[in-house]
Amino acid sequence: MFHYENGLMLTRPRLAIDIPRRQPRAFVSHAHADHIARHELALCTPDTAALYRHRLGAGRRVIEMPYGRPVDYAGARLTALPAGHCLGSAMLLVEFEGRRLLYTGDFKLGESLTAERADPPRADMLVMETTFGHPSRRMPPRAEVIAELIGLVHRILADGKTPVVHAYQLGKSQEVTAILTSHGLPVLQHPSIYEVTRVYQRRGVELDNDDAGVGAYQGAPLAGHVVVTLPRSMKAYRLANLGAVESIALTGWAVDDGARFRLGVDHALPLSDHADFDELVELARIVQPERIATTHGPPGFDEHLRALGFDAQPLAPDAQRRLFE
Repeated sequence: MFHYENGLMLTRPRLAIDIPRRQPRAFVSHAHADHIARHELALCTPDTAALYRHRLGAGRRVIEMPYGRPVDYAGARLTALPAGHCLGSAMLLVEFEGRRLLYTGDFKLGESLTAERADPPRADMLVMETTFGHPSRRMPPRAEVIAELIGLVHRILADGKTPVVHAYQLGKSQEVTAILTSHGLPVLQHPSIYEVTRVYQRRGVELDNDDAGVGAYQGAPLAGHVVVTLPRSMKAYRLANLGAVESIALTGWAVDDGARFRLGVDHALPLSDHADFDELVELARIVQPERIATTHGPPGFDEHLRALGFDAQPLAPDAQRRLFE
């Protein structure tokens, strides 16, 4: 039996479940805004701790959990494992009374230039986030998306325009920057993105190379450079004096028809930092749990898992009190 009473909130707060965002103790799987709060005490990886403090203040109390190093806490053995989602992202393995529970947080099984690749273990129970848990949410091969992006950027530059990439401030912006600079394309970032990039760099993640660097946008584009800014859904995305541009959104939601119109951009490419439908199924097969709880995804993914022989159910609304009984 895994309980919350002894301390840890594992899942992110949502309005559908009446949980205060701030908790006495919480495992923070990664530093995206919808997964963090001003907890009295946070357990997370050292990289997430750096990003968490950057976003919410240097004084935040943290117990750092390096990947693969167990921590004894409240009678359980806790181990943070790479989740492949963004810098510092972690799954949590909870070992208690001879049983093992794996909580995924947001994760991706595939390659990343800026996050350690996920390597999930076997567990008796699995709590998995299922953002893309619908069969229509299958991503094309990463190499094909990158090739399309690089070709598109070169064409836009050849047309005398500035390629403007819209991406999330933390994670996606740094990943696409690393992709672009690795292909010899220098990058200018929205100042708020560059602040996060500086944290990445201080944590040892190199986002530039000898041929192409990364810097903050200083009020004017530079010839041959790609500009990376915030998603258009954020008011602060605008940058002054860009001139003639073509815009590109990089998001897993680009697999949906008409995504570029909904996102308000010229091009939308499906580069995701979440597991797609097939990777979600693959995770269940890797972990081979006795029971699965699905959360934060579309209705019905549990039905797909049951059809494959897994004992799967959506995470119950009273999950703030207990995970399994």
